[in-house]
Amino acid sequence: MSERVVVVTGAFGALGSAVAQAAAGQGARVALIDFAAAPPAGLAKACGPDAFVQGGVDLTDPVAAKAAIDAVAARFGGIDALLNIAGGFRWETLEGGSTDTFDLLYRMNVATAVNACRAAVPHLKRSAAGRIVNVGANGALKAAAGMGAYAASKAGVHRLTEALAEELKADGVTVNAVLPSIIDTPTNRADMPGADFSTWVAPSDLAAVMLFLASEAAGAVTGALTPVTGRV
Repeated sequence: MSERVVVVTGAFGALGSAVAQAAAGQGARVALIDFAAAPPAGLAKACGPDAFVQGGVDLTDPVAAKAAIDAVAARFGGIDALLNIAGGFRWETLEGGSTDTFDLLYRMNVATAVNACRAAVPHLKRSAAGRIVNVGANGALKAAAGMGAYAASKAGVHRLTEALAEELKADGVTVNAVLPSIIDTPTNRADMPGADFSTWVAPSDLAAVMLFLASEAAGAVTGALTPVTGRV
């Protein structure tokens, strides 16, 4: 990853922070994009003196997404990899919930990835090894009760990944997705205090898979939906 320009969306969250720091630790020049106004204390410093931080970016807005991605390309002279981590989760049954949740999660999980990808594609085509890595969900392969809206949105990410991989393969840009089970984050621990956290996926382990797919070494892999499920 040395000297590769890596854009991380949702970079201020638990997984995004882990991925951004891991990329910087491997020598990448990292751009951090998030809807939140400011990163957690110390994150920008941990990503190195060259880190480019953009808060307050609404990736559900294609104009805002393009402006943010173009700003990264202008800062670093190009983009080599886009890691789409921005997204959200809601557990809600259909009978007891709202149909608005389907639209909300579509915007959070699919529209953010669509807009970021569309903005990044022209820049990635100019890279010697353009890469897109999306975050799908193992739970979208077989949805459980209360997971309908979330699984539907993440299934959309899976199909986006496959279609875009076919669209861009002649341009040398690979598009893949990781499909985690439960990620070991403070929020998930608070929501499921009785669970065996040791079986979950550590953010650092998921970051390692994502950074491999974002590396020059992964040039033969595209259109893959890669399960990263720990021992769940």
